[in-house]
Amino acid sequence: MLLRLSIVNYALINKLNIEFSDNFSVITGETGAGKSIILGALSLMLGQRADNLSLPDKSLKCSIEGTFDVSECDLEGFFSENDLDFDNTCIIRREITPQGKSRAFINDTPVNLNQLKELTSRLIDVHSQHHTLLLQESSFQLSVVDSVAGNADLLRQYKKTFAELNKLRKELSLLKETNQKAKTELDYLNFLFEELDKASLKSGEQFELEAESEIQNHAEEIKSRMIQASDLLSQNDDNIIRRLNEVMVHLQSASKYQKEAIEFEQRISACLIELRDIAAIVERRSEDISYDPARIAEINERLGLLYQLEQKHRVNSVEELIAIREGIELKIAGIDSLDQQITGLEKRIAEVDSELKRYATELSSKRKSVCGIIEDSMLQTVTQLGMKDAAFRVDISKLSEPGRDGNDRVVFLFSANKGVSPAELSKIASGGELSRLMLAVKSLISSRSLLPTIIFDEIDTGISGETASRVGNILQKIARNMQVIAITHLPQIAGKSNEHFKVFKFTDETRTYSAIEKLKQEHRIDELALMISGDSGSKAARQTALELLQNNN
Repeated sequence: MLLRLSIVNYALINKLNIEFSDNFSVITGETGAGKSIILGALSLMLGQRADNLSLPDKSLKCSIEGTFDVSECDLEGFFSENDLDFDNTCIIRREITPQGKSRAFINDTPVNLNQLKELTSRLIDVHSQHHTLLLQESSFQLSVVDSVAGNADLLRQYKKTFAELNKLRKELSLLKETNQKAKTELDYLNFLFEELDKASLKSGEQFELEAESEIQNHAEEIKSRMIQASDLLSQNDDNIIRRLNEVMVHLQSASKYQKEAIEFEQRISACLIELRDIAAIVERRSEDISYDPARIAEINERLGLLYQLEQKHRVNSVEELIAIREGIELKIAGIDSLDQQITGLEKRIAEVDSELKRYATELSSKRKSVCGIIEDSMLQTVTQLGMKDAAFRVDISKLSEPGRDGNDRVVFLFSANKGVSPAELSKIASGGELSRLMLAVKSLISSRSLLPTIIFDEIDTGISGETASRVGNILQKIARNMQVIAITHLPQIAGKSNEHFKVFKFTDETRTYSAIEKLKQEHRIDELALMISGDSGSKAARQTALELLQNNN
């Protein structure tokens, strides 16, 4: 429920504060006094765009703030999901800077416009002439039926399932497309894998083969050099080991007289041990080395294959070829699993589609079950509004394919005159008839709606006299279930309200302002008399105004 509305620096409004009661309030005033300005400011607070906003004082920001009682609105989940502090009293504020930048706040926490709209859409229903035109749209008519049928939770589940089904179908389409491309590529991948797998690649193999190739290609020279080295070490008559043995003999003789010679002898002895070992190895190696043309051919063939594969795959090592082979193997395995994924996804789609059809069937059943209730209620209300010969019918037909709201198309059929067959509202109803029908719709769904507040703007278009009084009665009836605020120019409606606000203009030396005041009982008589006859001093008009207020009490 809207407790308080504050407007600062907006259009003709300098500063304005309105406190509302929880039942039926009206706002009246002369044409141009600023009623639409107040509604425009309220629309800004509800999240509408702030294009071309005129700030009276260019140095100050515009601020529209609403205080709401949300204790019975079941909004704790919204506040929790959006990380906002919940309190039974909620303050919503919209600010527009002189530079045109917009900011929104919920309980002093900055929020984006989508969050603002989501919250306010669950707090206030603003009914204007534009909303009356919505009555002609099938989607709005369907929402009316769902409201009466109490389909909110079921429809939410249906839409969730519908969205999931569409998502799964898109995934399936993409997966099939991927699978088709993969199947085209599979033969080539298999060829590449078999080629690499057949090569029996081993890590380090290339390095070893290149080293062995180097040895084979220089085998004769290596063997010759090794033989010469062996001769110098131990084989010829004047070899190094023999010479060192002679050195040992001399050092042994010297050590009898020079202790330092003992150390030299020991070091030479160690060298001799190492040289004898080297000499033996070199001799063996020289015998082992032999030129093998068959082995050279074998090495060259293997290296040629490796180089060819590396060039083909644009890499420089066997290790990289092994990594490519493993990657191709994973791709092939992935392609092989695509068929299984597609089968699994098709099974899931069938399950979700079955679930969706079950929800759609339940929705259709509940919608059809309330058609009679809607027809009776609508006829009862429009009859009160002066259309005694009206006919109204709810037609529900099945769609060829389920849509986001179910498998039904709802059409309201109406006729205002006896003997005329009901037809679609867009083809037969006038503006005045649409206004009365929309009021009947609002009256019907008000007791079933979770919205705490409804605001009517121009609900009295095209009506007067006794019909206007009946409209006031209907608004009173709606106000039993929710807070009602009506902007009106008819005294018959204004006299039915519990609270009466008057919008007026005044001027000072520099500019014109719009303001609003809550009228006391004697001032209500003045305002109603003025609305009745254009003269607040008219005795007849004042008597009529008094009767309107007394009848209301």
